[in-house]
Amino acid sequence: MNFIFRGDEILLHESSIAFPEADVCTCVGAAADALQPLWVTADCSHRTCHVARDAEAPAGFAFRKLRAVLAELGEYGALAGRAFQVSEWIRTHRYCGVCATPMRKSEKELCFHCPACGFSAYPRISPAMMVLIKRGNQILLARHATYATARYTALAGFVEAGESIEDAIHREVLEEVGLEVNDLRYFGSQSWPFPHSLMIAYTAEYVSGELSIQEDEIADARWFGPGDALPDIPMLESIAGRLVRANLP
Repeated sequence: MNFIFRGDEILLHESSIAFPEADVCTCVGAAADALQPLWVTADCSHRTCHVARDAEAPAGFAFRKLRAVLAELGEYGALAGRAFQVSEWIRTHRYCGVCATPMRKSEKELCFHCPACGFSAYPRISPAMMVLIKRGNQILLARHATYATARYTALAGFVEAGESIEDAIHREVLEEVGLEVNDLRYFGSQSWPFPHSLMIAYTAEYVSGELSIQEDEIADARWFGPGDALPDIPMLESIAGRLVRANLP
């Protein structure tokens, strides 16, 4: 199976969820030697590649936003997510970040080595916390200011250097909505390829504070309880969607 990306778009058949064959890949500039395996094994048949931003989709195919089609991909969603991250890692590590020497790809693992200074570069993974705050029979949902979607969801943010996941939760909640929480409980995790996140989800109990929104991060935040009309929430295929649905009042 071939996964071809143009920026944050994936190449699919224009009328179905079908991936391009080798001849179609060649048409957009992804020849056989440009396609990279998703795993370093001799029998890996899944390959990926980024093509130029001005590449045109061949007849019968279209480039579609990966985020928009993730739910449609079903069982292939996680595979497409890995493909995007591997392809983006390859695209951005042609040269050593320390001495600018062309990098060499390992044949034993997903790793680039610099032949000059010895620097090694693995696919980047950025841990991010997600937390759904509960107050009695209410839950807090927020609409993030910088997201293209207007859906209301749990709070989320990247873990900073030197922090634990729990530290990040307390900091982000205080910064974004001005609340104190406790009783953090792990819910689950999900690889999220936008561009290379690992979402780690929790629930937490409200302790104190009044909602005070960090406007550059949060557009709106509200408590929802039994009988309240819910806004649009994330798709079920995302861990945010599962987290919210599992705790609906």
